Amino acid sequence: MRDQEPAVGAVERRLSTKETAELLGVKPETVYAYVSRGQLSSRRDPSGRGSSFDAKEVEALARRNRRDGGSGTDFGGELSVRTRITLIDTDRYYFRGVDATELAARHTYEEIAEWLWTGRLRPGVTFTAPEASVTVARRAVDALPEHTGPTDRLRVAAIAAAAADPLRFDLSEDAVLGTARVLIPTLVDALPPVRSTHRDQGPLAHRLWGRLTGRPADDASLRVLDTALGLLVDHDLAASTLAVRVAASARAHAYAAVSAGLGVLEGPLHGAAGGLAHRLVLEVLDRGAAGPVIADELREGRRIPGLGHRLYPGEDPRARALFGLLEDIPRAAPALAAARDIVATTARHAPLHANVDLALAVFTASSGMPSSASETIFAVARTAGWIAHALEEYGERPLRMRPSGRYVGPPPPRPLPE
Repeated sequence: MRDQEPAVGAVERRLSTKETAELLGVKPETVYAYVSRGQLSSRRDPSGRGSSFDAKEVEALARRNRRDGGSGTDFGGELSVRTRITLIDTDRYYFRGVDATELAARHTYEEIAEWLWTGRLRPGVTFTAPEASVTVARRAVDALPEHTGPTDRLRVAAIAAAAADPLRFDLSEDAVLGTARVLIPTLVDALPPVRSTHRDQGPLAHRLWGRLTGRPADDASLRVLDTALGLLVDHDLAASTLAVRVAASARAHAYAAVSAGLGVLEGPLHGAAGGLAHRLVLEVLDRGAAGPVIADELREGRRIPGLGHRLYPGEDPRARALFGLLEDIPRAAPALAAARDIVATTARHAPLHANVDLALAVFTASSGMPSSASETIFAVARTAGWIAHALEEYGERPLRMRPSGRYVGPPPPRPLPE
């Protein structure tokens, strides 16, 4: 670490590590990485409780980062983008500074979406789509093969809704918010209903339920579904969210940005992970114990789904919130026991905690839903977060999310191949 003393007589404004990290839009450990690489100088605090930094030097580095595209590279090899939407901190996460699990416990998915988009709550708000938009999206979805997965259905619905909206290229905030409030219910209403008694009115969770299972809805289950949607609405720069921001940086309209997110979401390490956990829970229930099931997974060299999260050293707070609600649903008891058995059995060789995928698996398995249901829940929920990030990106310099490649191929010029 490079520590420097100020020149005699110089008057400096010093920043703490926390203030420096906030100004640069990076983690505190990244600040020290800048120091170790000679991009910042630091001075040990007289109290011995950390270091301080020259404000002018920090501001100059922040300006350089903005010139380079408004984003920097975290020295862990991760892209860092300044955002006001979501903060993840150890075992908690926050939406615009408010604890996300408390928001989800007290407010509906639609209310949380409005908070994420505007920083204002609209109590009692519900999203509805015009019949023309739903009709076009349904027609496109109904034309797909029967085996089509949920993310493909949602992507096709988004594209169809875009084609029906001649004003989709208006990227003003009011226009994008109007699109969001129509697009999300269009995605839900375009999905084929499982129950013939579905209604396309009321809270989104109530309408989504009939697209996921043929069982009648009860208040406790609807509360779990609505809470899950609220908890999953955003999670900082997940892979799909980054794809959305890249699309928005190129000034793709909101429908196209959401389509980019849906394309990434389908991977087994992202939105589809809940389906793997669902099948694991069912297999444990079928065989009566987690031991032989986990043994088979480890023997095949497979990662145990539903456990661990790279951003949380302990239990995923989203899982903790959902498990608490599932305790109030009697029919979920066997699946909850299976989930606990999975965690306890795996802990014998790796101390991993349950993540939100395992909690969703308990919910979907005990509600008579298919293994793909968690992917649908995840995609619908995250659409609101993607819109929030697209809105934020529309306010930045266009094409700032265009990194430079580091060429490592053979040096040119080479002769033409024969």
